[in-house]
Amino acid sequence: MAKRFPRFKVKKILILGLGLLGRGLQDAIFFAEKGADVTVTDLKTKDQLKSTVERLQPYPIKYSLGGHKESDILAADLIIRNAGIPQKSPFLKLAQKNKIRVDMDESLFAEYCPCPIIGITGTRGKSTTTTLIGHMLKQLWENDKRHVYLAGNLQGEATLPLIDKATKNDLVVLELSSWQLQGFGVKKISPHISVFTNVFPDHLNSYKSMREYINDKKIIFAFQKKTDYCVTNAENNYTRHIREEIRSRVINFYKTDVPKSWHPKLIGEHNLENIAAALAVGKILGFKKEQLREPLCEFAGLEHRLELVAKVNDVAFINDTTSTTPVSGRLALNAVNPPIILLAGGATKNLNLTEFAKAITKKARAVVLLEGTATDELEKKIKKYGGGNIIAGRFNNFEAAVRHAYGISLPGDTVLLSPGCASFGMFINEFDRGHQFKKIVKRLS
Repeated sequence: MAKRFPRFKVKKILILGLGLLGRGLQDAIFFAEKGADVTVTDLKTKDQLKSTVERLQPYPIKYSLGGHKESDILAADLIIRNAGIPQKSPFLKLAQKNKIRVDMDESLFAEYCPCPIIGITGTRGKSTTTTLIGHMLKQLWENDKRHVYLAGNLQGEATLPLIDKATKNDLVVLELSSWQLQGFGVKKISPHISVFTNVFPDHLNSYKSMREYINDKKIIFAFQKKTDYCVTNAENNYTRHIREEIRSRVINFYKTDVPKSWHPKLIGEHNLENIAAALAVGKILGFKKEQLREPLCEFAGLEHRLELVAKVNDVAFINDTTSTTPVSGRLALNAVNPPIILLAGGATKNLNLTEFAKAITKKARAVVLLEGTATDELEKKIKKYGGGNIIAGRFNNFEAAVRHAYGISLPGDTVLLSPGCASFGMFINEFDRGHQFKKIVKRLS
């Protein structure tokens, strides 16, 4: 039986990190509606957070923006830590020293959730696999008496408000980043069904090492019971070796689990892995392969992930802005039909750009580079592997870059935004980069 969710009326709640993706916003509203005394703090200023703060206007919320203050930490009964706040933050250490409770949205929900949780983590494919599983279950499992809820790391989706909706009859599907899993680690809980899509080098601008990054990822299964399930990618070098540490029931998936007779709308070899992971979850829940075919094949994908934006004079524009690692940039080049004019470059995550540069040289007809802290190295490596002649300029103005890519295109070409780098600098975040791309393409058409 699930524990009763605590009362927060008149408790002092500090939202540590409001952010712009909507989760901090929803958490602030949740606690305000519970009658709590809510304060929101963020490193960003009120002007930078204008759109989010405006949506909080109807609620009696206090703001401490443009930096965090020790006094806000010490005054709180409970701190809700945004996933963007590093675990080693001095403000979290101050809270710990003063025995002030710190929680995260997803793990606080999971502690009191009355129904089974399906959790999905991995470096690539988390959002697609989460949404694909949710779509499949809404088609095959949901009815008037039981519901499927999707939340976690999905853009704009807060998990905590689901505590007022979910019942013991339901299922909750959560995308979980490595940082969100830190909250699960503190509480020593893992989802009932865990899906581990893959591991590739990522976030080495935040983590000291791959080992540290993978250790956070492994929390997805670390506290599972023997009767729980962990669905893992049998073809990924990291997840293949991690299997030996899993105490729950291990289900391996392979790209070849997806029958050749199926014709999914999701493009790219890598998406066969995402479909295979969802297929494995469907089987755990008792569905036959043929029942799963239609919902898995009809799913067309998510915004910002190999998304066909438009065709302008027979030139296709594809938005893959969530490609923030060299691996994802390389996968996109393999997934899209040539000739390709690639928009690449941006901020560094301290990741090795060699294989991405080789793929650009081999797969792209031209590459238009976006300025950022990773772009010098990317340009050098493209030249090193024989691609100097395909570099078609560097731009610190995004619209000028997109228009230049279109200007050098020919009918039948694809202009692919798959930067392989983070978005810091020119953009608020990767989603802002994708939205700007779509607006510019709309103006072209």
